[in-house]
Amino acid sequence: MPEGDTIFRVARTLHGVLAGKVVTRFFSPIAAVDAAARRLGIVGDRVARVEPRGKHLLMHFERGAVLHTHLRMTGSWHTYRHGSRWRQPAHLARAVVESADAVAVCFQAPTCELLSAAEAARELQLAALGPDLLAADFDAALARARLRARADLEIGVALMDQQALAGIGNVYKSEVLFLCRNDPFARVATLDDTSLDRLVATAAKQLRRNLTGGRRRTTSSLAASPHWVYEREGEPCRRCGATVEMRRQGPLLRSTYFCAICQDVPA
Repeated sequence: MPEGDTIFRVARTLHGVLAGKVVTRFFSPIAAVDAAARRLGIVGDRVARVEPRGKHLLMHFERGAVLHTHLRMTGSWHTYRHGSRWRQPAHLARAVVESADAVAVCFQAPTCELLSAAEAARELQLAALGPDLLAADFDAALARARLRARADLEIGVALMDQQALAGIGNVYKSEVLFLCRNDPFARVATLDDTSLDRLVATAAKQLRRNLTGGRRRTTSSLAASPHWVYEREGEPCRRCGATVEMRRQGPLLRSTYFCAICQDVPA
């Protein structure tokens, strides 16, 4: 699933291509989206801006409509010049937004909905999101408070809760917990405020570090592997040499990678 840094880069690309442009064609095979496009007059409207909201992507139109997509594991946005060959089959497109000089296609996104301004303001997934780690007005104190409110959760689960703070996925969860030397399976209630603040600050720093593109990296640019522990089960820890482990965690049984020695994880 794309994490906050990936969605930020996608939104930046789409904004650069479409912002200020008149929509000359809009297509979606989703009946509700197609009907909303006609009702809201998307063709002839201008794209005002494209913004990330945690792992969600919002395309705003000048008359107030919002195209909301969530890519999860399967979705992606591509941009093309007119006449260029698409990198995925047309039948996988969920939404197509065209201007006079560009085509933007959303493929296979599980969430794709076109909302009026009022509907977007009431959209529960968006309204419930915690502070966005990449937002210019990110509120670290609020993020800590939302984590603290999840006292009974394991910290590895709490960091993935998008209603606590938005943008962290499976990669950053494991990497940030390792960098801060926290046991992923410790309950939030056992961590003091300084520990929570350090986790939040480290997550924000790592996400911002990876906004320029290229392969996501949490280690030094000179390191052989881009990650400290993520997807390194069975390999030696880069700090202490112990074997990196993986356990499934939370109701969705997401994979968590860790070093039991560096992170003081009980056997």
